[in-house]
Amino acid sequence: MNLSLKASSRISIFVSAIAYTALTFGTAVAPAPLSAQGGAYYTATLAQPAEDDRAVAGGVAWACEGTTCVANKGTSRPMRICRGLAREFGEITSFKTEGEELAEDKLAKCNGN
Repeated sequence: MNLSLKASSRISIFVSAIAYTALTFGTAVAPAPLSAQGGAYYTATLAQPAEDDRAVAGGVAWACEGTTCVANKGTSRPMRICRGLAREFGEITSFKTEGEELAEDKLAKCNGN
């Protein structure tokens, strides 16, 4: 009886550790919520509201609300990420990386102009 109680406790601890790890990892890779825009690495303003509130574009996961989309840092250069987002959602009127606005000439290239 004592042996099965110990095994049950070990299993419970193991399952708890796996659940904690999954929750921690899941929040580490999820896009920043719009309420935490100050913490988003990329912020884009679209010319038209997004039809979907979540998308993967330019190699990153985006969370969108209306014309505003935010994402965590990706592995590609910002221009490549901007182009991917423009292909997915159409014209981008503003693109920021860590709060720094993309220059107008680069934004035009991002939009394919």
